[in-house]
Amino acid sequence: MDLASIIGLAAGMFCIIASMYASGGVVTTYLDPASALMTIGGSFFALMLNYSIKEMLGMFNILGRAFKVPDFGEMKIAESLLSLSERARREGILSLEEEIESVDSAFMKRGLRMVVDSTDPEVIKSILETELSQMNERHGRWLKMIDQWAKLAPGMGMLGTVQGLIAMMKNLEDKSRIGPNMAVALITTYYGAMMANFLLTPMMGKLANHDAAETKVREMVIEGVLSIQQGDNPHILQMKLSSYLSPESQKKLEELHPQS
Repeated sequence: MDLASIIGLAAGMFCIIASMYASGGVVTTYLDPASALMTIGGSFFALMLNYSIKEMLGMFNILGRAFKVPDFGEMKIAESLLSLSERARREGILSLEEEIESVDSAFMKRGLRMVVDSTDPEVIKSILETELSQMNERHGRWLKMIDQWAKLAPGMGMLGTVQGLIAMMKNLEDKSRIGPNMAVALITTYYGAMMANFLLTPMMGKLANHDAAETKVREMVIEGVLSIQQGDNPHILQMKLSSYLSPESQKKLEELHPQS
């Protein structure tokens, strides 16, 4: 689990609730079923107008990933690429065939298989880059969905505010309805702002970071696979791979594969 996301959600809720009491209110003051129905339900079904039911249900699984720490295995991949490079230099490209199945990364496995099959380097690069771009497109579509929801929620909140004010103005003679209508008018805007600024936009940012990290690892794989095919010295490959790693990972890779 991603502790940063969990702590951020829990601590953020604590700050919000504490501010309610600090301002003289209580939690129940801010609970209003009509406002929740308008803002949460209204924005969700408005979003459904633009997407399929399958995509809408899948979005909750995607949002859940904001609370998980992804492991793209960049260190393991870098070590594997270096080991394969060293073996290819000693025994030739075809010697890698028996090791391909032991590779965990399906993306890397496809690239190495094309190398063993003597596929043209430009073809390998084109295929792998196309697969990478398709992955980015899929991720981008999910991020766009979340971004649209983050924009629709405040909009539905404003719509609820107008709706509440209209109901209040039409029933000014009934003083018992002024309070409930004002609550709907104000709390819908509150809910919309909460959804967009406290939940959806930050979660979208976390998922965008995951996409960037996975993209970097796949770019490293492409660089490594092509380097192995063209017979680069493992030390050259190590320098190429290190550029994709953090300083801590670079140091660890250097310790595992010291350059002579």
